[in-house]
Amino acid sequence: MRRTLIKSATVISMDDAIGDLSTGDVLVEGGRIAGVRPSIDVADDTEILDGKGRIVIPGLINAHMHTWQTGLRGYAANWTLLEYFRRMHAGLATVFRPEDIYIATLVGALNQINCGTTTLVDWCHNNPTPDHTDAAVRGLIESGIRAAFFHGSPKPEPKPGEPHFSEIPHPRGEVERLLAGPLADRDGLVTLGLAILGPHYSTLDVAMRDFRLARELKLIASMHQGGGPAKTPGGWEKLIEAGLVGRGINIVHGNDLPDDLLDRLVDLGVSFSVTPENEMIQGHGFPITGRLLKRGVRPTIGIDLESVLAGDLLSVARVALSMQRALDNAESRKTGGTIPATTTIPVREALRWITIEGARMLGREDQIGSLTPGKLADLVVINVSDLNLVPVHDPVATVVMQTSLANIEAVMIGGAWKKRNGRLLAEGLETKKELLAQSGRRLVQDIERQGRAA
Repeated sequence: MRRTLIKSATVISMDDAIGDLSTGDVLVEGGRIAGVRPSIDVADDTEILDGKGRIVIPGLINAHMHTWQTGLRGYAANWTLLEYFRRMHAGLATVFRPEDIYIATLVGALNQINCGTTTLVDWCHNNPTPDHTDAAVRGLIESGIRAAFFHGSPKPEPKPGEPHFSEIPHPRGEVERLLAGPLADRDGLVTLGLAILGPHYSTLDVAMRDFRLARELKLIASMHQGGGPAKTPGGWEKLIEAGLVGRGINIVHGNDLPDDLLDRLVDLGVSFSVTPENEMIQGHGFPITGRLLKRGVRPTIGIDLESVLAGDLLSVARVALSMQRALDNAESRKTGGTIPATTTIPVREALRWITIEGARMLGREDQIGSLTPGKLADLVVINVSDLNLVPVHDPVATVVMQTSLANIEAVMIGGAWKKRNGRLLAEGLETKKELLAQSGRRLVQDIERQGRAA
């Protein structure tokens, strides 16, 4: 059985019972965490990694990203949300081929590993055919990342005689096909969830059917909430009355949720995924991070769109923390005439949002999210001897506030190294990058050609 020991590192376990170790060892055996202690003795056949000058943290969990847009990096950086709806979903999305979805998902997932993410929630809502869906799943599997593939549906403008996408229920047959095929293993490296329309973007009948489908198949149902008026005003109240809202329901964004409805959703155990940087860029409104914290629950954090911003989860967590501190400071000035006597959110909170809280949203807190013996060995090694991190006074602050991609030295998923010595362990990266670039150029050319012909 393969054993790896990371020795004499600073360990941030995110397990309250274990805590942080200023100098500690992490033993991995058979793909799982076997021990986290100040010192561990092992047999001679164990691979030993010198952890001096290193911080070890749990693998990061990116709770929301549309990975299919990787080939359009930066293309939507100046778009508002309304422009995004028109130019991406009704425009560029319609010219994607399965091979575009495949290479975008593969390279996007590899970049997530490179940045320290070990679990990716891939919210794939550009899959007009089974071939598109299969291409996305193949890209995730090939990357080696742990992923929750949230199967969605495209949102083009309907042609004459066709129903609007808001009137089309989630395709049961496709979901059942995936569960019987490539995503049959509920504990596998890549698992299935549903990226449904929800009451904000569908009719009440469709929302009811989709919620019932998720419950019947015991799958997480995730949905966007926000961006223009709701398709079904009062839809959430009707879904609650029908007993369909509770754990396993995930709301993305939620910026405009009224306080009374947010109270009810929190009480029912709904989880929330905030994408703070993109929400502020595109006009969703202020992230609901603080509103959730006041209600005793924590958000999960997602990147959302690499077509707009960088795929670095630590940076986005820092934005979430900074934005909420700014809102809290402004409120204190408004009500009390001065800033708070002490910070309203410690940095450890932000690290929770992208580790253990992400695991909780996926219902996998007993498997990932912390360095706990028995859990899957998903971890990140940060080189804190680098120029931008010396000296380390508070390891958690160093991770959250100062660590960048340049400091992510090693990444392990399920006991297997995916990055070592600062280098991603993936073959043919130059070829993959060129395929992605070719895909991105063709997509832009195709949609521009359509515009000229219209």
